Amino acid sequence: MFWRFLLLGCTSFGGPAAHLGYFRTTFVVRLKWLSDDHYAHLLALSQFLPGPGSSQVGFSIGQHRAGLPGGIAAFIGFTLPSFIIMTAVAMTSLTATAAWVPGVMTGLKWLAVVVVLDAVTGMFSRFCADKATQAIALLTLATLVLWPGVGGQLLVLVLAALWGSRRRADTPGLVPDGTQGRVHWRWLVLFLLLAVLGVPGLLGGIWPGFYQAGALVFGGGHVVLPLLQATVGDAISQDAFLLGYATAQALPGPLFTLAAYLGALLQPEAPLLGAVMATLAIFLPGFLLLLAVRDYWQSLLARPRVNCAVSGINAAVVGLLMAALYQPVFLQGVQLPWHLAPVVIGVLLLRSQRVPLVLLVLGFALSGALLSNVTLAA
Repeated sequence: MFWRFLLLGCTSFGGPAAHLGYFRTTFVVRLKWLSDDHYAHLLALSQFLPGPGSSQVGFSIGQHRAGLPGGIAAFIGFTLPSFIIMTAVAMTSLTATAAWVPGVMTGLKWLAVVVVLDAVTGMFSRFCADKATQAIALLTLATLVLWPGVGGQLLVLVLAALWGSRRRADTPGLVPDGTQGRVHWRWLVLFLLLAVLGVPGLLGGIWPGFYQAGALVFGGGHVVLPLLQATVGDAISQDAFLLGYATAQALPGPLFTLAAYLGALLQPEAPLLGAVMATLAIFLPGFLLLLAVRDYWQSLLARPRVNCAVSGINAAVVGLLMAALYQPVFLQGVQLPWHLAPVVIGVLLLRSQRVPLVLLVLGFALSGALLSNVTLAA
């Protein structure tokens, strides 16, 4: 589990929407560890819980496959590469300035378009099979293009759930084996205790702000930035904060590892320990809530009305991914007309399922560097 997610942590460029595409390609299409329906249920739950959505889905996949140790191994593997780089940047104040770096980033943005497009088309064909669910997805797309942000996301998810619950259902949904159908209160109590009491000693001063950010942010990714800016306040300069944010965007893996960079800067006398504490604090609340309610969520799916509500949520989630495909993935990745050519080639290669993901990453990085240099020379 650790090695599979470590590979993804080294190659999953493009942000949360692209991560969900990588996960689906790897664990649903190729490895068949879980079905499309089960994956959609995990994805829907992650949209309703605070915290890093793509990391919560990865944690759930690891837990489904190998229990709690599998979830922990998945989290460590997926987070470790970007954690190491972000901590090193904070400790050395270095940033990549080589001439080839912008070209590589351009190629990886093309790959993000390919991966998210593949995820959107696959999920659209699976979860938007009739005109009603197709309408939900397209209305969600239109709403989030006009009203981006957490408020719009929560509104469309709630409305889609209400619409779905009113549809007629004759059969219950399928529930994964091993579901106990109850809330695990010990995880919920631990979530509340850590929020109220924090962690005495061990750089406990870092804990409250980062834990609060992880517990309150819906939508993950870029949405956490205002909370982190408020957390660090004047302790870190605006230029240093923006350097960390830009570096996190350029790396594979979760954007929440920006916390590692900030934690190291806040504790210059013990930067590694500060990075570890800040990272655990920002990721842990979302994982604890997931452990508390996941089984209960899965058991609810056995009820016909709830299963129909989830069908509406699934359609809305497809719309969320479509909106993410448009902005920021497509608009940042395809900035010139000829950029569509490598995207089309990438879609064909990914759909063939004959090219390993790591080779696609290397190929797009190399192509971006070479084509960008050719364009500049011309």
